Amino acid sequence: MRARLVVFPVRGRSWCFGRSLDRSCLDSASSPTPSTLRELYGKMSAGGNASKLELCVDFVSDKMNRAWMGLENAPEGSFKSKMHGLGLKLLARVKPSEMFLKSISKEVSSVEVIYPSSLNTRLVRRRLRHIAKRGSIIHRKYFYGSASLLPITTAFSVLPLPNIPFFWVLFRTYSHWRALQGSEKLLELVSNSSVAWTSPSTSASGKDQEGCESKDGAPNPVGSLWVLLPSEQLEELTSCGKEQDALTKSVITSICETYKLNTNDVLKYRDSM
Repeated sequence: MRARLVVFPVRGRSWCFGRSLDRSCLDSASSPTPSTLRELYGKMSAGGNASKLELCVDFVSDKMNRAWMGLENAPEGSFKSKMHGLGLKLLARVKPSEMFLKSISKEVSSVEVIYPSSLNTRLVRRRLRHIAKRGSIIHRKYFYGSASLLPITTAFSVLPLPNIPFFWVLFRTYSHWRALQGSEKLLELVSNSSVAWTSPSTSASGKDQEGCESKDGAPNPVGSLWVLLPSEQLEELTSCGKEQDALTKSVITSICETYKLNTNDVLKYRDSM
C-alpha cells in the first residue's frame, strides 16, 4: 500500500508533515479485528509470536476505541460526557508529529511525498529522515516510561471511581508504541536508495506517478519505495497567504481540503512555536 505524504512550511522554519486521508487508509483501517476473547485466542493459536503481539495490541486498541465512542455518545451533562470532555483536553496536548508517525502503519510499502516546488528535494528528504530518526528515539523512551507506570496506576482500581489514570497511561503506551513503529517504518522507506523523481507539471494532478518520466528524462522505477512529487499548486497555496511569516488559517484550511489533511493537526504545527 502506498501512503501519500504532504510536506510544507507552516511558520518560519517549522514544517508540517501529514498523511492524506485517502481511501487506502480507510480500507486498511477496516481490517477484521477479534472482538471477543474467544476470537482472539483462536487467532493467536494460529499465528506466530509477532502476529500474537499485533493481535493483542489491535484487540486492546479496538476495546479502547469502543469505550471512547461510548463516552462520545453519552448524554450531555452526564459523568461519561464530562470524562469525554476531559479526554478531548488531554488529546489536544498530543503533538502532531506523533499523530503523523502513527499514521505510517505496517501495511505501508511505499510513500509519495508532495511538497512545494520551490523546496529543495534533498532538504525534503533530510527533514523526513530527521523526523523519523527523532521519533524513533523519543517514542521509544516514552513508550518504556509509560509502560513502567502501568503497574502503579493499576493501584487506583481500588477506588470506587473509574481508573482514569490507568486508561490514560495505557492509551499513551499504545500511542507511543504505534508512533515508534511508524517512525521505524518511515525511516526504512525514505532511507532506501530507490527513488523516483517527478516534474512539478505532472505532479499537480495528484495521480499515481509510478512509471512516469523523471526530471532528467529517464523513466521512474516502478518499484520505488518513495516518490518525490514537487507541486506547483501547493507552492501557490503556501506562498499566497502569510501573516508574520506564518500561514493563515484560511490557507491552511484550503490546503487541508485539497490534500485531505487534518486541519487541527496542521494548526498545531503552526502554533507549536
